[in-house]
Amino acid sequence: MPLLFSPLQLRGVTLKNRIVVSPMCQYSAIDGFANDWHLVHLGSRAVGGAGLVIVEATAVTPEGRISPHDLGLWSDDHVAPLKRITTFIEAQGSVPAIQLAHAGRKSSLSEPWNGDRQLTVDEGGWQTVAPSALAFAEDRATPQELTVSEIQSLVASFVAATKRALTAGFKVLEIHGAHGYLINGFLSPLSNKRTDDYGGSFENRTRFLRQIIEGIRSVWADDLPLFLRISASDWEEGGWTVEDSKRLAELVGPMGVDLVDCSSGGNSSTARIPAKPGYQVPFAAEVRKTGMPTGAVGIIVTAQQAEEILVAGEADLIFMARELLRDPYFPIHAAQQLGYDDMAWPVQYERAKRKK
Repeated sequence: MPLLFSPLQLRGVTLKNRIVVSPMCQYSAIDGFANDWHLVHLGSRAVGGAGLVIVEATAVTPEGRISPHDLGLWSDDHVAPLKRITTFIEAQGSVPAIQLAHAGRKSSLSEPWNGDRQLTVDEGGWQTVAPSALAFAEDRATPQELTVSEIQSLVASFVAATKRALTAGFKVLEIHGAHGYLINGFLSPLSNKRTDDYGGSFENRTRFLRQIIEGIRSVWADDLPLFLRISASDWEEGGWTVEDSKRLAELVGPMGVDLVDCSSGGNSSTARIPAKPGYQVPFAAEVRKTGMPTGAVGIIVTAQQAEEILVAGEADLIFMARELLRDPYFPIHAAQQLGYDDMAWPVQYERAKRKK
């Protein structure tokens, strides 16, 4: 059996293989509600055989959305449409997961296909917030610096959304702490210039995240895994580094984080990122040296590449995004390419498994 198709148990959840549908924003919701697009998009990847299917960055407050068309989980009313999706994913033998997020200073934007530009209040946008009043780029709005009471309110919003995720039937929860969004904004010295208990030292800059983890773990089931996505490097001098990421992994592991999903970048508009196949895998490998299980992500596009990452001990899970947009049935095709004949097909599709 290729390692890519070996099961992985995390707490009380067993993934049938190591292929993960990475959370990918669809910008297709209205008022935060999941709809048929999300059901078909996520459901087809479960039919395709992925072991874990993660719902896109889902905002814990309306102002935490990247765009007005992001998914949300700030209301009990959001639960039922998501429950429909988790039920379908589980029926295909995959595990349903959700990523909870707040976009911070990188919120209130139009969809990518509509310019990815800052929206004014008249256009349906809103005042952005961040640890410090620093704009992400010249063409982006200056965020309002959060007060301590507002920070505590946001921690409570993450906890409330977690309770709803549990009700909706999700079996894995991921905290979005990457890509320049709110949590990443607190972690990085590039974007956090506070002088109170939430800024300055490593301990202070990680405080917001640690409070979120503590709050989530107080309501998330003990037998269900908790993931954390990070930008393992800002790719910028004076910013967050892979050594910071390793230190963070050692800190959050005892708090109940079960896996670190190692992405990078997104917090600096001037960073030079040398993107190429597998360019972020070394981050997953370094963080894994701390004893924390990791997920590798970033231009992983072939079965052999994914298998080699696992065989080398560089990661425990393979998070895939664009390749799974191109091919929802990548897991089935990957099994064929790796010579693994025991990959289960949906019974409705088994006639296609026979070549003749």
